[in-house]
Amino acid sequence: MARLIILLSVVFFSVYQTEQAYFLEKNYIDMINEGASTWKAGMNFDPKTSKEDIIKLLGSTGVESAKKASIDLFKTHDDAYENIWIPRKFDARKKWRHCRTIGEVRDQGHCGSCWAFGTSSAFADRLCIATDGDFNQLLSAEEITFCCHKCGYGCHGGNPIKAWEYFSKHGLVTGGNYKSEEGCEPYRVPPCPRDKDGNNTCAGKPMEKNHRCTRMCYGDQDLDYDQDHKYTRDYYYLTYGSIQKDVLTYGPIEASFDVYDDFPSYKSGVYIKSENASYLGGHAVKLIGWGEEDGIPYWLMVNSWNAQWGDNGLFKIQRGTNECNIDSSTTGGVPVTN
Repeated sequence: MARLIILLSVVFFSVYQTEQAYFLEKNYIDMINEGASTWKAGMNFDPKTSKEDIIKLLGSTGVESAKKASIDLFKTHDDAYENIWIPRKFDARKKWRHCRTIGEVRDQGHCGSCWAFGTSSAFADRLCIATDGDFNQLLSAEEITFCCHKCGYGCHGGNPIKAWEYFSKHGLVTGGNYKSEEGCEPYRVPPCPRDKDGNNTCAGKPMEKNHRCTRMCYGDQDLDYDQDHKYTRDYYYLTYGSIQKDVLTYGPIEASFDVYDDFPSYKSGVYIKSENASYLGGHAVKLIGWGEEDGIPYWLMVNSWNAQWGDNGLFKIQRGTNECNIDSSTTGGVPVTN
Protein backbone atom coordinates (compact mmCIF):
# COMPACT_ATOMS: atom_id res chain seq x y z
CA MET A 1 0.00 0.00 0.00
CA ALA A 2 2.77 2.39 0.97
CA ARG A 3 4.60 1.57 -2.29
CA LEU A 4 1.42 2.32 -4.27
CA ILE A 5 0.99 5.69 -2.55
CA ILE A 6 4.61 6.60 -3.31
CA LEU A 7 4.18 5.52 -6.94
CA LEU A 8 0.99 7.54 -7.32
CA SER A 9 2.70 10.54 -5.72
CA VAL A 10 5.58 10.33 -8.19
CA VAL A 11 3.17 10.03 -11.13
CA PHE A 12 1.06 12.94 -9.85
CA PHE A 13 4.15 15.08 -9.29
CA SER A 14 5.43 14.31 -12.80
CA VAL A 15 2.07 15.18 -14.36
CA TYR A 16 1.87 18.30 -12.22
CA GLN A 17 5.31 19.37 -13.40
CA THR A 18 4.58 18.82 -17.11
CA GLU A 19 1.23 20.58 -16.84
CA GLN A 20 2.92 23.72 -15.59
CA ALA A 21 4.67 24.43 -18.89
CA TYR A 22 1.47 25.29 -20.80
CA PHE A 23 2.23 29.01 -21.17
CA LEU A 24 5.76 28.39 -22.48
CA GLU A 25 4.64 26.03 -25.25
CA LYS A 26 4.62 27.11 -28.88
CA ASN A 27 0.84 26.86 -29.30
CA TYR A 28 0.29 29.16 -26.32
CA ILE A 29 2.87 31.64 -27.66
CA ASP A 30 1.13 31.52 -31.06
CA MET A 31 -2.16 32.26 -29.29
CA ILE A 32 -0.59 35.27 -27.55
CA ASN A 33 0.62 36.63 -30.88
CA GLU A 34 -2.81 36.19 -32.46
CA GLY A 35 -4.32 38.43 -29.79
CA ALA A 36 -1.53 40.91 -29.10
CA SER A 37 -1.36 43.95 -31.38
CA THR A 38 1.35 46.00 -29.67
CA TRP A 39 3.99 43.36 -28.89
CA LYS A 40 5.43 40.01 -29.98
CA ALA A 41 5.95 36.85 -27.94
CA GLY A 42 8.59 34.22 -28.57
CA MET A 43 10.54 31.40 -26.97
CA ASN A 44 12.57 32.65 -23.98
CA PHE A 45 12.42 29.49 -21.88
CA ASP A 46 12.53 25.78 -22.61
CA PRO A 47 8.85 24.68 -22.79
CA LYS A 48 9.70 21.90 -20.31
CA THR A 49 10.38 24.56 -17.67
CA SER A 50 7.80 24.25 -14.90
CA LYS A 51 5.50 26.99 -13.69
CA GLU A 52 7.22 26.66 -10.33
CA ASP A 53 10.60 27.56 -11.89
CA ILE A 54 9.13 30.69 -13.46
CA ILE A 55 7.48 31.75 -10.21
CA LYS A 56 10.87 31.38 -8.49
CA LEU A 57 12.13 34.23 -10.68
CA LEU A 58 9.50 36.56 -9.21
CA GLY A 59 9.41 37.81 -5.65
CA SER A 60 8.58 41.50 -5.34
CA THR A 61 5.87 42.57 -2.90
CA GLY A 62 6.18 46.11 -4.26
CA VAL A 63 2.68 46.36 -5.77
CA GLU A 64 0.94 45.31 -2.57
CA SER A 65 3.14 47.44 -0.31
CA ALA A 66 2.59 50.54 -2.48
CA LYS A 67 -1.18 50.11 -2.18
CA LYS A 68 -0.90 50.00 1.62
CA ALA A 69 1.77 52.69 2.00
CA SER A 70 1.25 55.95 3.85
CA ILE A 71 0.78 58.97 1.59
CA ASP A 72 3.77 60.51 3.38
CA LEU A 73 6.06 57.99 1.67
CA PHE A 74 5.06 59.20 -1.81
CA LYS A 75 7.30 61.86 -3.29
CA THR A 76 5.45 64.46 -5.32
CA HIS A 77 7.93 67.36 -5.33
CA ASP A 78 11.63 68.11 -5.08
CA ASP A 79 13.29 71.52 -5.38
CA ALA A 80 15.58 69.93 -7.98
CA TYR A 81 12.54 69.32 -10.21
CA GLU A 82 12.18 73.03 -10.92
CA ASN A 83 12.35 74.03 -14.58
CA ILE A 84 12.62 70.40 -15.74
CA TRP A 85 11.48 69.80 -19.30
CA ILE A 86 10.17 66.28 -19.91
CA PRO A 87 11.11 64.96 -23.37
CA ARG A 88 8.77 62.67 -25.29
CA LYS A 89 11.55 60.08 -25.47
CA PHE A 90 14.27 59.40 -22.93
CA ASP A 91 16.91 56.70 -22.43
CA ALA A 92 19.20 57.00 -19.40
CA ARG A 93 21.90 54.98 -21.20
CA LYS A 94 22.24 57.80 -23.74
CA LYS A 95 21.91 60.66 -21.26
CA TRP A 96 24.64 59.30 -18.97
CA ARG A 97 26.83 57.32 -21.36
CA HIS A 98 29.73 57.30 -18.91
CA CYS A 99 27.74 55.22 -16.40
CA ARG A 100 28.28 51.69 -17.69
CA THR A 101 25.96 50.05 -15.15
CA ILE A 102 22.76 51.66 -16.49
CA GLY A 103 22.33 49.31 -19.44
CA GLU A 104 23.90 46.24 -17.85
CA VAL A 105 21.55 43.25 -17.88
CA ARG A 106 22.18 41.04 -14.86
CA ASP A 107 21.13 37.49 -13.95
CA GLN A 108 19.48 36.89 -10.59
CA GLY A 109 19.86 33.11 -11.02
CA HIS A 110 17.52 30.58 -9.42
CA CYS A 111 16.50 33.05 -6.73
CA GLY A 112 13.55 35.41 -6.28
CA SER A 113 15.86 38.37 -5.68
CA CYS A 114 14.46 40.63 -8.40
CA TRP A 115 13.55 43.16 -5.69
CA ALA A 116 17.23 43.34 -4.66
CA PHE A 117 18.45 43.72 -8.26
CA GLY A 118 15.94 46.41 -9.20
CA THR A 119 16.87 48.55 -6.20
CA SER A 120 20.64 47.98 -5.92
CA SER A 121 21.10 48.45 -9.68
CA ALA A 122 19.17 51.73 -9.69
CA PHE A 123 21.13 52.90 -6.63
CA ALA A 124 24.45 52.16 -8.40
CA ASP A 125 23.32 54.11 -11.48
CA ARG A 126 22.24 57.05 -9.34
CA LEU A 127 25.53 57.09 -7.48
CA CYS A 128 27.44 57.17 -10.78
CA ILE A 129 25.28 60.05 -11.99
CA ALA A 130 25.59 61.97 -8.71
CA THR A 131 29.40 61.65 -8.70
CA ASP A 132 29.73 62.39 -12.44
CA GLY A 133 31.26 58.97 -12.98
CA ASP A 134 33.72 58.94 -10.07
CA PHE A 135 31.73 55.97 -8.77
CA ASN A 136 31.10 53.63 -11.70
CA GLN A 137 30.49 50.06 -10.56
CA LEU A 138 27.81 47.70 -9.30
CA LEU A 139 26.52 47.64 -5.75
CA SER A 140 26.02 44.35 -3.94
CA ALA A 141 22.81 42.47 -4.73
CA GLU A 142 24.25 39.79 -2.43
CA GLU A 143 24.25 42.00 0.66
CA ILE A 144 20.77 43.40 0.20
CA THR A 145 19.30 39.97 -0.64
CA PHE A 146 20.70 38.15 2.36
CA CYS A 147 21.41 40.80 5.01
CA CYS A 148 18.21 42.84 4.96
CA HIS A 149 15.97 40.66 7.10
CA LYS A 150 13.30 43.37 7.31
CA CYS A 151 13.11 43.39 3.50
CA GLY A 152 11.60 39.93 3.27
CA TYR A 153 12.86 36.42 2.70
CA GLY A 154 15.95 36.62 0.50
CA CYS A 155 15.50 34.30 -2.48
CA HIS A 156 11.84 33.91 -1.55
CA GLY A 157 11.01 37.54 -2.22
CA GLY A 158 11.20 40.99 -0.66
CA ASN A 159 9.92 44.55 -0.52
CA PRO A 160 11.75 47.19 -2.62
CA ILE A 161 10.89 50.15 -0.36
CA LYS A 162 12.45 48.27 2.55
CA ALA A 163 15.61 47.83 0.47
CA TRP A 164 15.86 51.61 -0.07
CA GLU A 165 15.24 52.09 3.65
CA TYR A 166 18.13 49.70 4.32
CA PHE A 167 20.37 51.75 1.99
CA SER A 168 19.56 54.92 3.95
CA LYS A 169 20.13 53.39 7.40
CA HIS A 170 22.79 50.73 6.87
CA GLY A 171 24.27 51.49 3.45
CA LEU A 172 25.32 48.98 0.80
CA VAL A 173 28.75 47.74 -0.24
CA THR A 174 30.00 47.31 -3.79
CA GLY A 175 29.64 43.93 -5.47
CA GLY A 176 29.81 42.67 -9.04
CA ASN A 177 28.40 39.61 -10.77
CA TYR A 178 28.87 35.92 -9.98
CA LYS A 179 32.55 34.89 -9.72
CA SER A 180 33.67 38.35 -10.86
CA GLU A 181 35.56 39.16 -7.65
CA GLU A 182 34.58 42.76 -8.37
CA GLY A 183 33.71 44.93 -5.38
CA CYS A 184 33.41 43.91 -1.77
CA GLU A 185 30.61 41.33 -2.00
CA PRO A 186 29.94 39.94 -5.52
CA TYR A 187 26.72 37.99 -6.13
CA ARG A 188 27.11 34.34 -5.17
CA VAL A 189 24.03 32.81 -6.82
CA PRO A 190 24.96 31.10 -10.13
CA PRO A 191 23.36 32.57 -13.27
CA CYS A 192 20.79 30.68 -15.38
CA PRO A 193 21.76 31.04 -19.05
CA ARG A 194 20.39 28.77 -21.79
CA ASP A 195 22.82 26.15 -23.08
CA LYS A 196 23.57 25.51 -26.78
CA ASP A 197 20.43 23.35 -27.02
CA GLY A 198 18.22 26.08 -25.61
CA ASN A 199 17.77 24.46 -22.22
CA ASN A 200 17.70 26.63 -19.10
CA THR A 201 20.66 25.51 -17.01
CA CYS A 202 18.68 25.97 -13.77
CA ALA A 203 15.52 24.14 -14.86
CA GLY A 204 14.45 21.42 -12.46
CA LYS A 205 16.97 22.42 -9.83
CA PRO A 206 15.82 23.55 -6.38
CA MET A 207 15.73 27.25 -5.61
CA GLU A 208 18.95 28.67 -4.20
CA LYS A 209 18.96 28.42 -0.42
CA ASN A 210 19.34 31.72 1.39
CA HIS A 211 22.96 32.55 2.08
CA ARG A 212 24.35 33.54 5.41
CA CYS A 213 24.81 37.30 5.68
CA THR A 214 28.56 37.82 5.31
CA ARG A 215 29.81 41.02 6.90
CA MET A 216 33.22 41.06 5.23
CA CYS A 217 34.74 41.67 1.80
CA TYR A 218 35.36 38.36 0.04
CA GLY A 219 35.62 39.79 -3.52
CA ASP A 220 38.19 42.56 -3.60
CA GLN A 221 39.77 41.90 -0.22
CA ASP A 222 41.73 45.15 -0.30
CA LEU A 223 38.46 46.95 0.47
CA ASP A 224 37.35 47.77 4.00
CA TYR A 225 33.85 46.41 4.61
CA ASP A 226 32.66 49.28 6.81
CA GLN A 227 34.17 52.06 4.70
CA ASP A 228 32.86 50.57 1.45
CA HIS A 229 29.21 51.20 2.32
CA LYS A 230 27.32 53.76 0.22
CA TYR A 231 24.16 55.45 1.50
CA THR A 232 21.01 57.21 0.33
CA ARG A 233 19.65 60.24 2.17
CA ASP A 234 16.05 59.00 1.90
CA TYR A 235 13.66 56.42 0.45
CA TYR A 236 10.30 56.95 -1.23
CA TYR A 237 7.56 55.85 -3.59
CA LEU A 238 6.90 58.02 -6.60
CA THR A 239 3.54 59.28 -7.78
CA TYR A 240 2.91 58.82 -11.49
CA GLY A 241 3.39 62.55 -12.06
CA SER A 242 6.83 62.57 -10.42
CA ILE A 243 8.39 59.47 -12.02
CA GLN A 244 9.82 61.20 -15.09
CA LYS A 245 11.03 64.23 -13.13
CA ASP A 246 12.82 62.00 -10.62
CA VAL A 247 14.49 59.90 -13.32
CA LEU A 248 15.61 63.02 -15.23
CA THR A 249 17.01 64.50 -12.01
CA TYR A 250 18.61 61.51 -10.28
CA GLY A 251 18.59 58.53 -12.67
CA PRO A 252 16.90 55.11 -12.96
CA ILE A 253 14.44 53.82 -10.37
CA GLU A 254 12.97 50.48 -9.30
CA ALA A 255 9.55 49.50 -10.64
CA SER A 256 7.36 46.60 -9.48
CA PHE A 257 4.46 45.12 -11.41
CA ASP A 258 2.10 42.15 -11.60
CA VAL A 259 3.35 39.37 -13.88
CA TYR A 260 0.95 37.25 -15.93
CA ASP A 261 1.67 34.04 -17.80
CA ASP A 262 2.15 35.76 -21.17
CA PHE A 263 4.97 38.05 -19.93
CA PRO A 264 7.77 35.40 -19.70
CA SER A 265 7.52 35.04 -23.49
CA TYR A 266 7.93 38.77 -24.27
CA LYS A 267 10.25 39.48 -27.22
CA SER A 268 9.57 42.96 -28.60
CA GLY A 269 7.11 45.85 -28.77
CA VAL A 270 5.09 47.46 -25.98
CA TYR A 271 3.77 44.88 -23.54
CA ILE A 272 0.07 45.00 -22.66
CA LYS A 273 -1.37 42.04 -20.75
CA SER A 274 -3.30 39.55 -22.87
CA GLU A 275 -7.00 39.45 -22.12
CA ASN A 276 -7.09 35.92 -20.67
CA ALA A 277 -3.62 35.81 -19.11
CA SER A 278 -3.33 34.34 -15.61
CA TYR A 279 -1.55 35.99 -12.68
CA LEU A 280 1.80 34.49 -11.60
CA GLY A 281 3.26 36.91 -9.05
CA GLY A 282 5.02 40.22 -8.43
CA HIS A 283 8.28 41.23 -10.11
CA ALA A 284 10.76 44.11 -9.77
CA VAL A 285 12.87 45.64 -12.55
CA LYS A 286 14.76 48.85 -13.30
CA LEU A 287 13.08 51.75 -15.12
CA ILE A 288 15.56 53.64 -17.34
CA GLY A 289 13.40 55.62 -19.75
CA TRP A 290 10.25 56.07 -21.81
CA GLY A 291 8.93 56.87 -25.26
CA GLU A 292 6.20 56.05 -27.77
CA GLU A 293 5.99 53.21 -30.26
CA ASP A 294 3.23 53.21 -32.90
CA GLY A 295 1.37 55.74 -30.77
CA ILE A 296 1.58 53.63 -27.58
CA PRO A 297 3.40 55.35 -24.66
CA TYR A 298 5.82 53.03 -22.86
CA TRP A 299 8.30 52.69 -20.03
CA LEU A 300 11.72 51.26 -20.92
CA MET A 301 12.81 48.55 -18.46
CA VAL A 302 15.90 46.47 -17.67
CA ASN A 303 15.07 42.96 -16.44
CA SER A 304 17.39 40.66 -14.44
CA TRP A 305 16.79 37.36 -16.30
CA ASN A 306 20.00 37.75 -18.38
CA ALA A 307 20.40 39.17 -21.88
CA GLN A 308 19.02 36.03 -23.59
CA TRP A 309 15.53 36.97 -22.38
CA GLY A 310 13.22 39.39 -24.17
CA ASP A 311 14.73 42.22 -26.21
CA ASN A 312 18.37 41.62 -25.17
CA GLY A 313 17.27 41.61 -21.56
CA LEU A 314 15.06 44.72 -21.83
CA PHE A 315 11.34 45.27 -22.40
CA LYS A 316 8.79 48.02 -22.92
CA ILE A 317 5.48 48.18 -21.06
CA GLN A 318 2.55 50.50 -21.61
CA ARG A 319 2.81 53.80 -19.72
CA GLY A 320 0.00 55.97 -18.38
CA THR A 321 -2.69 53.30 -17.93
CA ASN A 322 -1.19 51.66 -14.81
CA GLU A 323 -0.60 48.48 -16.81
CA CYS A 324 -0.12 45.63 -14.35
CA ASN A 325 0.05 48.31 -11.58
CA ILE A 326 3.45 49.52 -12.78
CA ASP A 327 2.66 53.26 -12.77
CA SER A 328 1.78 53.17 -9.07
CA SER A 329 4.59 50.91 -7.77
CA THR A 330 7.93 52.66 -8.25
CA THR A 331 10.60 53.40 -5.62
CA GLY A 332 13.80 55.39 -5.30
CA GLY A 333 16.24 57.21 -3.06
CA VAL A 334 18.81 60.00 -3.47
CA PRO A 335 22.46 58.96 -2.97
CA VAL A 336 24.74 60.57 -0.41
CA THR A 337 27.96 61.62 -2.15
CA ASN A 338 30.09 63.21 0.58
